[in-house]
Amino acid sequence: MTTVLISGASVAGPALAYWLQRYGYRPTVVERAPAPRPGGYAVDFRGASMTVLERMGILSAVEERATRMGAMTYVKETGKVTAKTSPAAFSGELEILRGDLVDILYELTAGTTEYIFDDSIAAVTQDESGVEVVFDSGTTRRFDLVIGADGLHSNVRRLAFGAESSYIHDLGYYASVCTVENHLGLDHTGQIFNVPGKTVGTYSARSNTEAKALFYFASPDLTYDRRDATAQKAIVEEQFAGLGWEVPKLLDGLRTAPDFYFDSISQIKLDSYSRGRVALVGDAGYCASPLSGMGTSLAIVGAYVLAGELHAAGGDHVRAFAAYDVRMKGFVEACQQQAVDGARWFIPASKWFLKVRNLTYRLMPYLPWRNVIREMSLKVGNAIELTTYEGLPQQHEVPRP
Repeated sequence: MTTVLISGASVAGPALAYWLQRYGYRPTVVERAPAPRPGGYAVDFRGASMTVLERMGILSAVEERATRMGAMTYVKETGKVTAKTSPAAFSGELEILRGDLVDILYELTAGTTEYIFDDSIAAVTQDESGVEVVFDSGTTRRFDLVIGADGLHSNVRRLAFGAESSYIHDLGYYASVCTVENHLGLDHTGQIFNVPGKTVGTYSARSNTEAKALFYFASPDLTYDRRDATAQKAIVEEQFAGLGWEVPKLLDGLRTAPDFYFDSISQIKLDSYSRGRVALVGDAGYCASPLSGMGTSLAIVGAYVLAGELHAAGGDHVRAFAAYDVRMKGFVEACQQQAVDGARWFIPASKWFLKVRNLTYRLMPYLPWRNVIREMSLKVGNAIELTTYEGLPQQHEVPRP
């Protein structure tokens, strides 16, 4: 039986493990954290990813825990409403909190997949018959294939593809998200406040019992320790100090938040998503950034396609990885372009464009093209044709070099 080590237990990793075990592979997932990571912001599904959720048999479970968010409201510093956007603009066809999705995927795979928590990959050495993996814990094991599903700053990508600086493309923004008190009493909705180059907002979560605070800002490259949350919180506080509306209250919540996320808004661009017996899936291979609204859809679809192509190739990883590249490239490019196009609307760079954006949103319900945002997002979400791999006969061979 072909063994596959997957690095990362967030979304892409468990989704890939599900399909691999279904096709007769033996997956192992290693995760640096001591348990599945909770928290995180709301994530969306559009187009092809909805089909994959259905084929995984978890669409109803995701729908049961959907955020069911309504319209998002843009406000002035005084709190006066300046514009609204439709639910689909922010929430796609289906939205769920990232932590809830992680729980669903872990429960789906825990009985069929070996999970190794509180450990990580220290080294990989490939040869003609497999990959020798050394873990941080000192353990050495051998696998037929290794897959990096470990996010934007992928450890597997660094080990097999080289320095991150060769593949990361910063869009010129940073983002932070954390859980705070729903002090505005928001009811399945949210509010956003803008000044040029900065976006701050809050939206209700978990049936309005809590809220998420989000902070986005334009900035040149910043130097900071990615493992030092205190230093990262200080950066956010400095960027948003002195702003009105509910910003001081949201910053108070950030200081004591039970979860905290901070990172650059960046994309990963590769000529191929594999090197020998090592491949990448999700943000590790083709991060489109949170501004795309497609990161989770890419992860779910990418896992489906990667496992499916391995199945279709009868375990021939060379053929499978090449087909995976071809099938995903156009989809990845469309999602990444959506992030670039959307950035100027979500984080306006000037007062002039801020006014244009708000006016456009106010007029949108009355214009013939009022559904254009939803239609454009769906077009991107469907920018890949899904093959039905499940019906193929299961025939596995030892992967050739």
